[in-house]
Amino acid sequence: MHRSSTKLLCLLLPALLILSASGRAENPFIGRWALTIPGGHAGWLGIEEKDGKLEGSLLWGGGSVLPVQGVKVDGDKLTVTRLSKAKNAKAGTEDVITETITATLSGDDMKLATVKTKGEGKPFSQAEFTGHRIPPVPPTPDLSKVKYGEPIVLFNGKDLTGWRLVEANASNGWSVVDGLLVNRLEPGKHYGNLRTDREFEDFNLTLETRTQANSNSGIYLRGIYEIQVAETYGRPVDAHNMGALYSRITPSVAAEKPIGEWQTFDITLVDRHVTVILNGQKIIDNQPVLGCTGGAMTSDELKPGPLMLQGDHTTIDYRNIVLRPVVK
Repeated sequence: MHRSSTKLLCLLLPALLILSASGRAENPFIGRWALTIPGGHAGWLGIEEKDGKLEGSLLWGGGSVLPVQGVKVDGDKLTVTRLSKAKNAKAGTEDVITETITATLSGDDMKLATVKTKGEGKPFSQAEFTGHRIPPVPPTPDLSKVKYGEPIVLFNGKDLTGWRLVEANASNGWSVVDGLLVNRLEPGKHYGNLRTDREFEDFNLTLETRTQANSNSGIYLRGIYEIQVAETYGRPVDAHNMGALYSRITPSVAAEKPIGEWQTFDITLVDRHVTVILNGQKIIDNQPVLGCTGGAMTSDELKPGPLMLQGDHTTIDYRNIVLRPVVK
């Protein structure tokens, strides 16, 4: 081989190897995508390759991150298929709903469209929406080197100063009773989530909570990531139980206390990694967060956000809410 050809090959080979080894280079759709779904709500799409096949997971507003039924790429278009069921009250049956989501790319921006069909294949719902590639999660932070600012007392024990409803027109179940921040609901009303006026980046948060019968609440870090608060004492560990990063990270142990007892949280969010200590036991240890959770205020993980307490489900009590911001 001619010397100049050999030199050219040596220069090209590393790039060719990177191109071959990089899923993103081979398939630009592989990765994690922050979605703004129809209606302006937060969503998330994850595309990965396993054993030579494409797989996908989707978060559609509320609920959990769930696997989709089909993923394929045809030229410059991604097609994602998911199936669901809906009750047909008139026929007394369940209809199978097929949703087809198609996406195209322009750099790190994604343009998507969704079409839903029933058994006969006739479209009955369609919309367009957008997405953006989520940058890679930073390396695991060394929490021993993290510096914190002065503590910020978020709840004064007297009134709701510094807090407001996320939806101004929702019913307000939040009040202060005997120095406690409590949420009480009546059937048939739509109640609101409560957020701080202030917004934060990375921080350590400590608080206490007390569940009631069937309590289902949540602590949303920056309004994006929900740490589950629920009455799950005595149940096996699950990604939907007390202390979990909802539907994403399962606690390593079940550390809940029985109903009616005050329980302590110590939560640290640094560089998109979360640590949760529940009742003195570390149940999530500096784990990476791969995207927003159901009910998030936004899918943009790179901007500051408020602390949000979920109040649209059931009754719950909170007290001693203190945040220490990370100093960078």
